[in-house]
Amino acid sequence: MLDRSLNPPGPPDFRRTDGAAVEWALSPGLVAYGDAVAAMEARAAAIAAGEAPELVWLLEHPPLYTAGVSARPADLLDPDRFPVFESGRGGQFTYHGPGQRVAYVMLDLTARRRDVRAFVAALEAWVIAALARFNVEGEIRPGRVGVWVERREPGHPPQEDKIAAIGVKLRRWVSFHGISLNVEPDLSHFAGIVPCGQTEHGVTSLVDLGLPVAMDEADAALKAAFETVFGPTRAAQPPA
Repeated sequence: MLDRSLNPPGPPDFRRTDGAAVEWALSPGLVAYGDAVAAMEARAAAIAAGEAPELVWLLEHPPLYTAGVSARPADLLDPDRFPVFESGRGGQFTYHGPGQRVAYVMLDLTARRRDVRAFVAALEAWVIAALARFNVEGEIRPGRVGVWVERREPGHPPQEDKIAAIGVKLRRWVSFHGISLNVEPDLSHFAGIVPCGQTEHGVTSLVDLGLPVAMDEADAALKAAFETVFGPTRAAQPPA
């Protein structure tokens, strides 16, 4: 369990020691999961070898489920609903699909800080800062990696719903995989799994919270918030 304050004093500074910019790329349309993983792993290897700059890659996937290294078979409730992919990232089962912004984060922690817990906290702080731009209070919970929102309705106890998932892997201190932020996905598609192994909590999205946020608006918020935590970015083409 990560022993972190629920209300950290401010976003952690996870900038590069040399101040170099991170490439920021966006793929239009839907990107096949297998193609994305192959491109991401190749780019992470090139970063580790000093042959390519760091990259954040924004995309959407067609509907699918992925199983992290801690996934329990019993948490796949409807195995025939969508394709299921084994994933080397941390975590359990999650859903990806249209309306969800996936950000694959390929950063060199040797040039930043070799601290896995601090890196996960920085990813959480990034998402929380992006949500704050829409006046959404994102929160973290000990033992539950990801970002949560508390919903209150008259006559009902508070409900905690997950709005963003985080699952990363490190190889030679270069990260890959990353975050997924629910902007306007079909939330019924989460019913085929136990999301991240959490049976007592639900999932939500920006639109489900009553905010008519378009994907490009979410992207702008993610980019601005990323720069407050990880440093400058520069536009680039997505990996081939």
